[in-house]
Amino acid sequence: MKRLFKPLIGVIAVGAITLSINNDKNVIANDIANTCEYDAASKVNPDFSTTNCLLTETALSYDVPPEIVKAIAEGESGNWRHFDNNGEAIVTADNGIGLMQITNQAGYNEERLKSDLVYNIESGVKILDKMFDRSDLPKINDGDRDVLEHWYFAIMAYNGTKPVNSPIVQSTGERNAKAYQEKIFGFVEKYELIDLQELPFTSDDFQYDSNSRENIKFLKMNYKFDLPLTKSKYSFEKGDKVIATTNPAFRSRPTTGDDSKIGTLNKGEVVIITGPFVYDEGSTKKNHFVWYPVKRSNGSEGYVASSYLDYSDSTSNPTPTPVDPEKDYSKYTKKFADFREMWWTDSMIWAIDRGYIQGDSTIWNAKTKKYETHLLPNRKLTEAHFLTIFFRYAEKDELASVKGTSSWSRSSVYNLAKKYNMPVLASEKSKASRALAEQGIRRGKLAQLMASYYYGKTVSEDTAIQFFINNGLTTEPSIKEYKPNDILSRAHISAFIQRYDSFVSKQK
Repeated sequence: MKRLFKPLIGVIAVGAITLSINNDKNVIANDIANTCEYDAASKVNPDFSTTNCLLTETALSYDVPPEIVKAIAEGESGNWRHFDNNGEAIVTADNGIGLMQITNQAGYNEERLKSDLVYNIESGVKILDKMFDRSDLPKINDGDRDVLEHWYFAIMAYNGTKPVNSPIVQSTGERNAKAYQEKIFGFVEKYELIDLQELPFTSDDFQYDSNSRENIKFLKMNYKFDLPLTKSKYSFEKGDKVIATTNPAFRSRPTTGDDSKIGTLNKGEVVIITGPFVYDEGSTKKNHFVWYPVKRSNGSEGYVASSYLDYSDSTSNPTPTPVDPEKDYSKYTKKFADFREMWWTDSMIWAIDRGYIQGDSTIWNAKTKKYETHLLPNRKLTEAHFLTIFFRYAEKDELASVKGTSSWSRSSVYNLAKKYNMPVLASEKSKASRALAEQGIRRGKLAQLMASYYYGKTVSEDTAIQFFINNGLTTEPSIKEYKPNDILSRAHISAFIQRYDSFVSKQK
């Protein structure tokens, strides 16, 4: 898994570097800061892309999967924060220090753990590395360091092998979803966008007293799981053939911006890695994954998120079914005159196929002198249009049977919104209030309506936007960057509902 850092040669001659615990690592730590263009003396939290770089490069220098390190940083600090607004390291009540929450560790300089983010990260990674090599912890399969599930017990030990972290609740035999390592694997799945195997432990594997602070006694020290486990996505090299695990966006630049999408890979499609991975060019997006430059069989080149690529000989996924190199959109271009392959194509198809979006069939074509059905993706999304589509998704049967309470054609859908405590702007009270139904809906208002429906009570816009951020309904990392006052287009509605559907499905 290790990879060499390009600036490393020539740096070894520097003698007074003191960023780590031994001389070899001093050089590497300094090189990591330079590679990630981070000033270790700045005492400010770097942007997300830089933090991704610091965590990833440090993990690789110790032969630890970056997915694990970034998930631990997520679980320990939340939002990858080391310094508070005054430039002081964040220290918790139990004396956990900074990004990696280093607590009561002999041999580490406490003041440097606070003042030096690079040192803090390296210290956390080094502790995790030692946990993996502990002889008193169970081993999984052959102990390959590239396999994420093999780090299960090392992650547990990073927090402590106490009863609270037992994989199994001894009294019930149920999976302990609150165990530290389970939460960290949950962050891997959420932010790296990959699925991990649930390892089939049993209550017979462990012994502990739930009322005691004594460590768990491990009754089984070697596990052999005949399961398709998950290899780290950070070892692809130039020339490697890899496969797409789903239908990921194929982008002109390493970022998730709508204007960067130039196509979509087919699930199972083989592409060739053309160079080392790079970090997201957008500094405000908290992506745990990285981007690989790849070439398709037709010669086109672009970037794909590491999460959606896998080794062509991997056992982590079933053998891909052969697919045509290009998607056939003829079904949709025949039905909708303005259908195109754009950033919204996949989510729009998802909504069309389920009957949530039907298009506007009243568009007159002066050339053909016929009415056509259009999706009108660039037209503003109104509150009334949003409610109609959302209730087709969320309350299909009720929407079909609900009756209006006035001559206003929108009254039925607005009555549904009122029933579900959704704080809409329009109402049937007056001409002016009815007109609000046809105005463009703001991004913040849409979030508020959907979150209020989910919670069954009216919530504030800020609460709703944070709900979107926390649960993957938006890729924006903050309320401000979500741009709550921007007006949405019709193209956005299918994407938001599809993400909401994915989130709700995972809760079941």
